[in-house]
Amino acid sequence: MKREIILYKSIPTDLLEQLKNRFIVHQHQLKSEMDDSFFSDLQRVEGIIGSKLRVDGHLLDQAPHLKIVTNISVGYDNLDIEELTKRSIMATNTPDVLTDTVADTVFGLLLATSRRICELDQYVKLGRWDENIGEHLFGVDVHHKTLGIIGMGRIGLAVAERAHYGFKMKIVYHNRSTHSYAEKNLNATYASLEELLTVSDFVLVMAPLVPETVKLIGEKEFDLMKETAIFLNGSRGELVDEMALIHALQSKKIWGAGLDVYEQEPISKESLLLQLKNVVTLPHIGSATRETRYKMAKLAVDNLMKGLTGEVPPSLINPDVLTD
Repeated sequence: MKREIILYKSIPTDLLEQLKNRFIVHQHQLKSEMDDSFFSDLQRVEGIIGSKLRVDGHLLDQAPHLKIVTNISVGYDNLDIEELTKRSIMATNTPDVLTDTVADTVFGLLLATSRRICELDQYVKLGRWDENIGEHLFGVDVHHKTLGIIGMGRIGLAVAERAHYGFKMKIVYHNRSTHSYAEKNLNATYASLEELLTVSDFVLVMAPLVPETVKLIGEKEFDLMKETAIFLNGSRGELVDEMALIHALQSKKIWGAGLDVYEQEPISKESLLLQLKNVVTLPHIGSATRETRYKMAKLAVDNLMKGLTGEVPPSLINPDVLTD
């Protein structure tokens, strides 16, 4: 008899067929409150594949046969890793395959914000370009400026490489540990968070979302930034106190912001961020290319299949489960 799994995210047809050839696949749409059929299926399945579903002790209590939870994302703040490990349930994610794509998005956001590309695109399309533009529409240079990166993981490093090699930017970073490769090859300099905020022309948050980093950037941190600074967030919206960011932008404590993530997603149509011209807002598209989303789904399917056939998944987050 085929093993049973839950799939709660759309994946390419060929990958779905791979799963159906091996398992009984129960497909669900992720909702704020899952319906009774989801919890009925949860009682029987050995694997879950998708992203953003909160997997905690309460959910796991209703999944007695679960062996693996597979995230189709690099982030896994939706997973209670400690609880999963305690119950000998494997957890996996999809790192590496999206690093360059997200770094491209972040750097595009940096350029769009600094050169006011989105704002000026609308300026032209609305028929307002009838003479040479004045200083009130000027942007700011990127090349040779200082980029401060909070969180020098895979994506942070990829952004730093683009900045160093492509734009001759000075790299300052803050991380849980020093990064010898970045320092040796990119001339990156480690700094305290306060120093980074003080010296950077661009401040990029790429830190993971953990309890210690919730609202990592708030009023105090925006006060430390230059008035000419541009703030960028390509990681998680919860890392930033959004009202403090709005106040910093409204009061011109900082020059602008480029955002791909928000405290609430989708962002509320009433959010003041949508009313500010000095903000570029993207709909969480960091990894959203056809090629990369396919690679992510493929890796997730591979993680699930290997985890349920006795092999070690390529992207196992909690290897301690193998020693139990």
